[in-house]
Amino acid sequence: MSAITVTGLSHSFDSHRVLDDLNVEIPAGQVCYVLGSSGGGKTTFLKCLSGLITATEGQVQVDAVDVRKSPVEARQRMGMVFQSAALFDYLTVEENVLFGLRRRSDLDRSAAKKWAAECLDRVGLEGRVGQLLPSELSGGMRKRAGIARAIALKPTVMLYDEPTTGLDPITTFTIDQLIRDLVTTTGMTSVVVSHDVTSMVRTADRVLFLHRGKIVFDGIPKEFMGSSVESIQELVQKSTATEL
Repeated sequence: MSAITVTGLSHSFDSHRVLDDLNVEIPAGQVCYVLGSSGGGKTTFLKCLSGLITATEGQVQVDAVDVRKSPVEARQRMGMVFQSAALFDYLTVEENVLFGLRRRSDLDRSAAKKWAAECLDRVGLEGRVGQLLPSELSGGMRKRAGIARAIALKPTVMLYDEPTTGLDPITTFTIDQLIRDLVTTTGMTSVVVSHDVTSMVRTADRVLFLHRGKIVFDGIPKEFMGSSVESIQELVQKSTATEL
């Protein structure tokens, strides 16, 4: 069963065509990385999946719900983790997690707080961390808090926008491990927009590579690393280079 089905997806900004007739199915429970050359369309692709952008042409379905026709219903099935974590600075970490629950859940206050604590614990933010403000957290902790907020609503699909950008190697490994563990424990489907080849290799089940708005590669990490596509070869060589 496919969690996400993309059919004939195209998008243009004025006369500039950013996505060009994309067709892909992402099975439930899969971690799919979306990489691409600069300006290749990967962020626009993610925004079209989430409904933040209404595609110029084509269709996106999430759990058989049409994102264009029923964006609110579709988004109720999705969690989104932004590159900057996008936490509310004036709310504590716990209150950030509770924010969506208070609007989209029928849990009473006590049950909601208990569930928020469980979600924070699941991402490794236990104890007094919930009472801290985002400004008091490290970059990696903010990313994990953003993930906790997203999983609190029990989505079937998680969308990640550059989840490891700006993080040190140890924290990056922790985030990669968390993404993988959430798939294992919940079965949720994950789509990760990234430029991090190392994270892709150890985390992804599948890789899409966008170049000039088209999918020029769709396969497993091992095949990606050995691809003959010129733009992929350049990315792999520069990402794995040990000297200048």
